[in-house]
Amino acid sequence: MSISTDHGDRSLRQAQGPGAASVAEPVEAADPHRADPHGADPHGADPHGDVSLDARELAAELAGGEDRATDPDVAAYAMRLGDDALMLAQNLCGWIARAPELEEDVALGNIALDLLGHARSLLRYAGSHDDRSEDDLAYWRDENEFRSAWLFELPNGDFAHTIARQLLASAYLLELYRDLVTSTDPVLAAVAAKAEKEVDYHRDHAVQWTLRLAGGTEESRRRFLVALDDTWPYLDELFRDEPLHDRLDGIVVRPSTLRSRVDDVLTAVLGEEDVPVPTIPASSAGGRRGIHHPSFGPLLAEMQVLARRHPGATW
Repeated sequence: MSISTDHGDRSLRQAQGPGAASVAEPVEAADPHRADPHGADPHGADPHGDVSLDARELAAELAGGEDRATDPDVAAYAMRLGDDALMLAQNLCGWIARAPELEEDVALGNIALDLLGHARSLLRYAGSHDDRSEDDLAYWRDENEFRSAWLFELPNGDFAHTIARQLLASAYLLELYRDLVTSTDPVLAAVAAKAEKEVDYHRDHAVQWTLRLAGGTEESRRRFLVALDDTWPYLDELFRDEPLHDRLDGIVVRPSTLRSRVDDVLTAVLGEEDVPVPTIPASSAGGRRGIHHPSFGPLLAEMQVLARRHPGATW
């Protein structure tokens, strides 16, 4: 089982299966003596054809190539960033077929896929240190082994809560990846270079919805203000420096250096619609230490249930 999604194109003939007629070929009339009325082939062929996907080298889809993490601290840092992206992607998937408009089904789904791509690259690199795959790290770690920050674990709530979470998360991630592109670690720099372009869109999407909600109806503004107050306390955890960052000076981004830029962006966006910057005290969130938000357990269980119930399953 893989957390990847195969976007490879297949021809109509491949989709229909071996021996299927192309759209340019005449279709022969069914022979009543050859097949039963339900479409079963008396010779044992699958009436639905072969719909299996072509095998692909998943590693080719990952930023950073096949380099291995030789430093355990680098692997730990990559795991943090990978966990952040993975859990936010999993949360956003909850909006598929539930978004307030069809276009948002597509937009949030695409953002989730981008984040899943970041998670795959980072978790592959983290796991290369001790020969674990991205799937091992995603599906076979227990709750206290994850290192995602609480902001990324927060439940979707209503649409305003999701947008508030996206605004804070994307503002932070964009500044993070902009700095990480200068890392002396080639894999982290490559992941950041790819992610920066995608997160730039994520932030723009969140900003546009922030302005729509805060500057829309009285109800939409009320909901957004509540959502922002509920989400804001979890921002602080993202900027806490730790000994890990001291040991990786020049390789990783020191979180505290991002705070002023992120605050400036958020203040400017909120000021467009006269939304006051919250002054709510910071949460004591401890996701980096394996202490997670109460919603994390159910979210993780939903993500891991298929892999754990059917070990080794493939499709």
